[in-house]
Amino acid sequence: MKNPFHNIRPNLAGDQPEIHPSALIDPSAQIIGKVIIGRNVFVAPLVVIRADERGPDGAVAPIVLEEEVNIGDGVIIHSQGGELVTIGQRTSVGHGVTIHGPCTIEADCFLAMRCTIFNAVLEAGVWVGMSSIVTRTRIETHTYVPGGSLIRSVEDAQDLRLVSAKEKQYMQKVLDAASRLREDYLKLRLGSVAK
Repeated sequence: MKNPFHNIRPNLAGDQPEIHPSALIDPSAQIIGKVIIGRNVFVAPLVVIRADERGPDGAVAPIVLEEEVNIGDGVIIHSQGGELVTIGQRTSVGHGVTIHGPCTIEADCFLAMRCTIFNAVLEAGVWVGMSSIVTRTRIETHTYVPGGSLIRSVEDAQDLRLVSAKEKQYMQKVLDAASRLREDYLKLRLGSVAK
């Protein structure tokens, strides 16, 4: 089916986004190039996901959003040439977050508003607090990074606590809300197409 909006388009290398039909992409979001969006993903207004920089071999590495990922308003996802970005299933990315590859974000992570992730690996279940910066390091499974943190090395992350049961409940609540929004917007869109 041809995209009725002009916000989903190829990059200069000719790579087209691949979007599962169950995903909801807001018409104001920009999805450019080698972007792979999985089942039941929600992409909110004013998001930019841009896979367009060529690597040394001339190819563009993909940006991959696995199933049930929630991308909040104003998020920017990009990557250095030839570097991969992967966001694992059921991860929530809050409003205004910047993710710049190379980056691997595993399943069930939570990135709070305005945090920045660059050249990092977040293992499964990591919580990154509001306005934190995580760069050039790996954060271990179920680690809680407090808001306003600057994490630049394994040493910076070694004394952080684990995500609590209350925080895990909140993460699920955010995912459930995004899923309802995605379903409601898809119904609205299908209803307007039928008219």
